[in-house]
Amino acid sequence: MDTTRSSPRARRPLAALAAALCTAVLASACTGTDSGGAEDGSASGQDVTITFWHGWNQDNEVKAINDNVAAFEKLHPNIHVKVRGDIADEKSEQALRAGGPDAPDVVSSFSTDNVGKFCSSHVFADLGPMLAKDGIDPAKTFPSAMLKYSQYQGNQCTLPLLGDAYGLYWNRTAFAKAGISGPPKTFSEFAEDAAKLTIPSGDSFQQLGFMPNYHGYETPIAHYLGQFGSSYFGPDGKSNVATDPTVAAELTWQKQLVDRLGGFEKLEKYRTSFGDEYSAKNPFSTGQVAMSLDGEWRAAALADDKPSFEWATAPFPVPDELASTYGRGYQTGTIIGVANGSKKRTAAWEFVKYLTTDTDAVVSFANAIHNVPSTLAALDSPKLEADANVRTFLDIARNPNSSTTPASVNGGAYQISLQNLSYEVESGKITDLRAGLTATAKEIDDAVDQAKR
Repeated sequence: MDTTRSSPRARRPLAALAAALCTAVLASACTGTDSGGAEDGSASGQDVTITFWHGWNQDNEVKAINDNVAAFEKLHPNIHVKVRGDIADEKSEQALRAGGPDAPDVVSSFSTDNVGKFCSSHVFADLGPMLAKDGIDPAKTFPSAMLKYSQYQGNQCTLPLLGDAYGLYWNRTAFAKAGISGPPKTFSEFAEDAAKLTIPSGDSFQQLGFMPNYHGYETPIAHYLGQFGSSYFGPDGKSNVATDPTVAAELTWQKQLVDRLGGFEKLEKYRTSFGDEYSAKNPFSTGQVAMSLDGEWRAAALADDKPSFEWATAPFPVPDELASTYGRGYQTGTIIGVANGSKKRTAAWEFVKYLTTDTDAVVSFANAIHNVPSTLAALDSPKLEADANVRTFLDIARNPNSSTTPASVNGGAYQISLQNLSYEVESGKITDLRAGLTATAKEIDDAVDQAKR
């Protein structure tokens, strides 16, 4: 997917763990009810104006969403969409809680972490009945991981609107110099390659095979756990991070890799030399690391940056015991929903349905902002602009073993608890892993219980 230096930078990842911190009050503060009007006259041709709030702000993103709005209005000349962009989640949530004539009818969010809050507090309408009425089978329409992160306890209060899939970027030139023929598929192969690709330089590195630290770009523990398919919660809704063996296995594997590549302090010192993640100074672009865990948007950025080496993409490796699942990856994305308090829900749903299920609409949006299409039909569309490097991520999105972080009533708080534990494990502050996981599971359960009160 070629871009030019004068074109806007490729799309940043759609979701960020930090967003969970900004919305901690939502689950307890919202008391939304099913007060919206089911019919607004739009189905019979009456003119209706709905408001749509979103967070996109880059020129190519804004143009892409406006183009889709214009296409929708052409198909539905009686439905008019008033668009407000660059709206932070916090502002949307406040408006949804307050309701009234100034509240939006449709809202999109970059944080899938908030789905559990949106659904449990009923600020978004359950779209299940609307999907059923229009004969749309979600399981046959959306990739499984994307469908999972857009619902909570059976409530389909949001739908996916483009996604991110994570895979491996590898420096073909550096691999050839190290005598490595291709990308690793298992964690043991990955560790060997990362060590071979590491070139020390005094107390630092001339080149690091891979930056494994959890504070690294796109390497929080949740992204690694996607390769294990960790579930985070048991059937009873309680945290299972202390009993699911994959969590301890990931923490142990990552710590071993950190130690093998030079140790936590040496790696952290090197990490502070990295440039901005979303610039041409990204450590993979500069050659400071030979492998990187990253999303599909990086392919467009690299085409724009034109680094001095050959590169390619592949699925991120998997644990050796899960070698048969190679091709999987962690997924997240943007979600969109209809305000439960909207008096124009018929028109609002028609708009959401168009943006999320119309193949041409999904494909055109994905092409414009370099993200993964969020329907199975769009993933297979001949209109999708995708070279071999981008198709890696389309395959990851299709892969039934790909996974995501589940929705929770208090958003991403459980991920933050686990992330905090991971920092202390990799740095050596916690050596009793079992005790640390047990304490973290209790912390997660206590926070969930508090959110439900």
